[in-house]
Amino acid sequence: MQQLFVGKMNIDFAKEILSWRYEAPYDFYNNDLDTDSLNEMLENPYYSVANANGELVGFYCIGQSAQVPIGSMFGAYVEERVDIGIGMKPGLTGKGYGYTFFAFILNHIQNENSLPIRLTVAKFNHRAIHLYEKLGFTKLMEFSNDSTDFIVMNK
Repeated sequence: MQQLFVGKMNIDFAKEILSWRYEAPYDFYNNDLDTDSLNEMLENPYYSVANANGELVGFYCIGQSAQVPIGSMFGAYVEERVDIGIGMKPGLTGKGYGYTFFAFILNHIQNENSLPIRLTVAKFNHRAIHLYEKLGFTKLMEFSNDSTDFIVMNK
Protein backbone atom coordinates (compact mmCIF):
# COMPACT_ATOMS: atom_id res chain seq x y z
CA MET A 1 0.00 0.00 0.00
CA GLN A 2 1.30 3.45 -0.93
CA GLN A 3 1.96 6.27 1.49
CA LEU A 4 -1.26 7.45 3.14
CA PHE A 5 -2.55 10.89 4.02
CA VAL A 6 -5.31 12.09 6.36
CA GLY A 7 -7.64 14.94 5.47
CA LYS A 8 -10.84 16.46 6.80
CA MET A 9 -13.83 14.79 5.14
CA ASN A 10 -15.07 16.61 2.04
CA ILE A 11 -18.32 16.23 0.14
CA ASP A 12 -16.83 14.28 -2.78
CA PHE A 13 -15.20 11.67 -0.54
CA ALA A 14 -18.33 11.50 1.65
CA LYS A 15 -20.49 10.77 -1.40
CA GLU A 16 -18.04 8.11 -2.56
CA ILE A 17 -18.01 6.43 0.86
CA LEU A 18 -21.80 6.45 1.13
CA SER A 19 -21.95 4.75 -2.29
CA TRP A 20 -19.64 1.89 -1.27
CA ARG A 21 -21.25 -1.55 -1.35
CA TYR A 22 -19.86 -4.46 0.63
CA GLU A 23 -20.78 -8.09 -0.02
CA ALA A 24 -22.58 -10.12 2.65
CA PRO A 25 -22.10 -10.37 5.56
CA TYR A 26 -20.28 -7.05 5.43
CA ASP A 27 -23.27 -5.41 3.72
CA PHE A 28 -24.21 -4.53 7.31
CA TYR A 29 -21.81 -1.59 6.77
CA ASN A 30 -23.53 -0.31 3.61
CA ASN A 31 -24.97 3.20 3.94
CA ASP A 32 -27.47 5.32 2.07
CA LEU A 33 -26.39 8.34 0.05
CA ASP A 34 -28.83 10.83 1.52
CA THR A 35 -28.76 14.27 3.11
CA ASP A 36 -28.72 12.99 6.70
CA SER A 37 -25.79 10.67 6.05
CA LEU A 38 -23.86 13.39 4.20
CA ASN A 39 -24.46 15.83 7.04
CA GLU A 40 -23.28 13.24 9.57
CA MET A 41 -19.98 12.85 7.73
CA LEU A 42 -19.42 16.55 7.02
CA GLU A 43 -20.51 18.05 10.35
CA ASN A 44 -18.77 15.56 12.68
CA PRO A 45 -15.17 14.41 13.13
CA TYR A 46 -14.83 12.24 10.01
CA TYR A 47 -11.52 12.06 8.16
CA SER A 48 -10.56 10.71 4.77
CA VAL A 49 -7.53 8.51 4.20
CA ALA A 50 -6.12 8.83 0.69
CA ASN A 51 -3.07 7.51 -1.12
CA ALA A 52 -0.32 9.59 -2.74
CA ASN A 53 -2.43 9.87 -5.92
CA GLY A 54 -5.26 11.46 -3.93
CA GLU A 55 -7.44 8.35 -4.31
CA LEU A 56 -9.70 7.52 -1.38
CA VAL A 57 -8.58 4.41 0.50
CA GLY A 58 -10.86 4.66 3.52
CA PHE A 59 -11.98 6.86 6.36
CA TYR A 60 -12.23 7.07 10.10
CA CYS A 61 -14.38 8.90 12.60
CA ILE A 62 -13.80 9.65 16.25
CA GLY A 63 -15.91 10.49 19.27
CA GLN A 64 -19.62 9.89 19.52
CA SER A 65 -19.86 9.27 15.77
CA ALA A 66 -17.82 6.09 16.32
CA GLN A 67 -20.14 4.75 19.02
CA VAL A 68 -23.13 2.47 18.56
CA PRO A 69 -25.89 4.55 20.18
CA ILE A 70 -27.51 1.71 22.14
CA GLY A 71 -24.12 0.88 23.68
CA SER A 72 -24.53 3.75 26.13
CA MET A 73 -27.48 1.93 27.71
CA PHE A 74 -25.12 -0.94 28.52
CA GLY A 75 -22.38 1.30 29.96
CA ALA A 76 -20.08 0.70 27.00
CA TYR A 77 -18.84 4.28 26.81
CA VAL A 78 -18.59 5.41 30.45
CA GLU A 79 -14.80 5.65 30.67
CA GLU A 80 -13.04 8.51 28.92
CA ARG A 81 -11.52 7.14 25.72
CA VAL A 82 -11.02 8.11 22.10
CA ASP A 83 -13.70 6.16 20.26
CA ILE A 84 -12.80 5.31 16.69
CA GLY A 85 -14.64 3.84 13.75
CA ILE A 86 -13.01 2.94 10.45
CA GLY A 87 -14.01 1.92 6.96
CA MET A 88 -11.94 0.75 4.03
CA LYS A 89 -12.86 0.89 0.36
CA PRO A 90 -14.60 -2.41 -0.46
CA GLY A 91 -12.21 -3.31 -3.29
CA LEU A 92 -9.27 -3.14 -0.88
CA THR A 93 -10.72 -5.33 1.89
CA GLY A 94 -9.57 -8.90 2.38
CA LYS A 95 -6.26 -8.26 0.59
CA GLY A 96 -3.96 -7.78 3.58
CA TYR A 97 -4.04 -3.97 3.55
CA GLY A 98 -5.99 -3.65 6.79
CA TYR A 99 -2.97 -3.77 9.09
CA THR A 100 -1.12 -0.95 7.30
CA PHE A 101 -4.32 1.09 6.96
CA PHE A 102 -5.40 0.83 10.59
CA ALA A 103 -1.86 1.13 12.01
CA PHE A 104 -1.51 4.40 10.07
CA ILE A 105 -4.79 5.70 11.54
CA LEU A 106 -3.85 4.61 15.08
CA ASN A 107 -0.47 6.33 14.79
CA HIS A 108 -2.16 9.52 13.61
CA ILE A 109 -4.64 9.47 16.51
CA GLN A 110 -2.03 8.60 19.14
CA ASN A 111 0.14 11.51 17.98
CA GLU A 112 -2.75 13.87 18.70
CA ASN A 113 -4.22 12.27 21.82
CA SER A 114 -2.94 10.49 24.92
CA LEU A 115 -6.19 8.77 25.92
CA PRO A 116 -6.66 5.05 25.38
CA ILE A 117 -8.48 4.11 22.17
CA ARG A 118 -11.77 2.24 22.11
CA LEU A 119 -13.72 0.75 19.23
CA THR A 120 -16.96 -1.13 18.75
CA VAL A 121 -17.18 -3.92 16.19
CA ALA A 122 -19.97 -6.23 15.05
CA LYS A 123 -19.31 -9.64 16.60
CA PHE A 124 -19.70 -11.41 13.24
CA ASN A 125 -16.81 -9.39 11.77
CA HIS A 126 -14.08 -11.90 12.62
CA ARG A 127 -11.75 -10.42 10.01
CA ALA A 128 -11.79 -7.01 11.73
CA ILE A 129 -11.60 -8.48 15.24
CA HIS A 130 -8.50 -10.46 14.25
CA LEU A 131 -6.90 -7.27 12.88
CA TYR A 132 -7.73 -5.31 16.03
CA GLU A 133 -6.24 -8.04 18.23
CA LYS A 134 -3.05 -8.03 16.11
CA LEU A 135 -2.80 -4.30 16.79
CA GLY A 136 -3.10 -4.76 20.56
CA PHE A 137 -6.83 -4.32 21.21
CA THR A 138 -8.51 -6.47 23.85
CA LYS A 139 -12.17 -7.19 24.48
CA LEU A 140 -13.84 -5.08 27.19
CA MET A 141 -17.49 -6.09 26.91
CA GLU A 142 -20.33 -7.11 24.62
CA PHE A 143 -23.82 -5.77 24.04
CA SER A 144 -26.63 -6.35 21.57
CA ASN A 145 -29.35 -4.46 19.81
CA ASP A 146 -32.36 -6.14 18.20
CA SER A 147 -30.36 -7.69 15.36
CA THR A 148 -26.61 -7.44 16.01
CA ASP A 149 -24.14 -8.38 18.73
CA PHE A 150 -21.27 -5.96 19.30
CA ILE A 151 -17.88 -6.21 20.97
CA VAL A 152 -16.23 -3.19 22.59
CA MET A 153 -12.43 -3.32 22.44
CA ASN A 154 -9.76 -1.16 24.04
CA LYS A 155 -6.07 -0.39 23.51
